[in-house]
Amino acid sequence: MLFRTLQQAKRFLRILLGFTLLALGVVLFFSPAPGWLVMLLGLGLLAAEFVWARRLLASMKEQGVRLRDFVFARSHTEGD
Repeated sequence: MLFRTLQQAKRFLRILLGFTLLALGVVLFFSPAPGWLVMLLGLGLLAAEFVWARRLLASMKEQGVRLRDFVFARSHTEGD
């Protein structure tokens, strides 16, 4: 009984912290602070509990890889 209550409390805190970081990341996104990083941390916590967060995190990772490949491909071709 106590174990189940502790598990529920951990889950609640993980969800609360995840949504808090996600909201803070959205606010910080429009400031000089690294809002996208805070959003990724929040999504990482929420992905452990919610499928939608897992899918959104995977999509953001994929977009990040595309952006990285685009930027590095351009920087290598400009040096030639």
